[in-house]
Amino acid sequence: MDLITKGDFDVVNINCIDPIGGYVYYIASPSDYIRRYLYKSKLDGTGDAERMTPAENSGHNSYQMSADAKWAIQTFQNASTPPVISLVSLPNHKTVRVMEDNKTLKNKFETLGLNKKEFVKIDIGDVTLDAFMMKPPSFDPSKKYPLLFYVYGEPAGTTVQDNWDGDLWQTYLAQEGYVVMSVDNRGTKTPRGNAWRKSIYGQIGLLASSDQNKAAQQILKTYSFLDSNKVGIWGWSGGGQMTLNCMFRYPETYKTGLAVAFVADQKLYDATYQERYMGLLTDNAKGYHDGSPLYYASKLKGKLMIIHGTGDDNVHYQSFEMLVNELIKNNKQFDMMSYPMRSHGIFERENTSLHLRKTMERFWKNNL
Repeated sequence: MDLITKGDFDVVNINCIDPIGGYVYYIASPSDYIRRYLYKSKLDGTGDAERMTPAENSGHNSYQMSADAKWAIQTFQNASTPPVISLVSLPNHKTVRVMEDNKTLKNKFETLGLNKKEFVKIDIGDVTLDAFMMKPPSFDPSKKYPLLFYVYGEPAGTTVQDNWDGDLWQTYLAQEGYVVMSVDNRGTKTPRGNAWRKSIYGQIGLLASSDQNKAAQQILKTYSFLDSNKVGIWGWSGGGQMTLNCMFRYPETYKTGLAVAFVADQKLYDATYQERYMGLLTDNAKGYHDGSPLYYASKLKGKLMIIHGTGDDNVHYQSFEMLVNELIKNNKQFDMMSYPMRSHGIFERENTSLHLRKTMERFWKNNL
């Protein structure tokens, strides 16, 4: 069987197969993993892949295409541009009509006077990772700033993408004087090939937290305006688990951590997800144990806060209480907050979202 798409890159999704014109149209990003573009390749497998998205649309692009591949509704966005939806003609990719430009939102965003999200590469030796950096509005490179990592790190998602994510929380933290960064470790959901995806199989939490720590060390060496004594990390769900793994395994790096709705023991999480990436518990008991922060709580040295909703039907509250018991057993001081009958998103009932953010903000300002 011959490949239609020539080249060492992932096809993110197929948008249209046009047997009359002789092309398949798809989204890919051969060497720019934080962005997405429309490509086409000949169905007979001859020739090279052709990029159709113009250079000025640098960011994330998605398309709804007509069956004959002559028309498409394009949605373009990047970190500073909310989605712009246009009708375009193909193959010349000419904009026929802008259906939604989101100018009002863009203007409101620009009036905040924020520094733009910067995308950087972090070389940790055997691989180069993508990361973003958000600086305070009045940034002064001659000063020292606390560094706060936002982490996810699981194979179900990615945090470092040049798209409009509407994440005003990280923006707010940068406004409050922190340099906010995020790093995509190996195994995250980016189109970087088979080896990248499979690298974490059977060892969720292990290679990923190692990558995060190596990246943090390299970042601290690279940027003189960061205070290596004031490094924090926080995440939600899988990112909460990654926060705990980083805090417990690399206490010399991470001085402060905040874990929300986390998995403490991978044996407690649903089989559909966990077995996909870890295999069966009977075949990989060591991997399940070693990747679970619960069993390394005794190594905590920094300041930690943990938060959970008691009605979490995704990551059950049992996980939270098991970690609490382990920290107490090992005489580790920590802060905790439970939100009664809130689910995994911790948003139900009056004033919950604001209270949660105020709680998190207070922890950072008191401890980082």
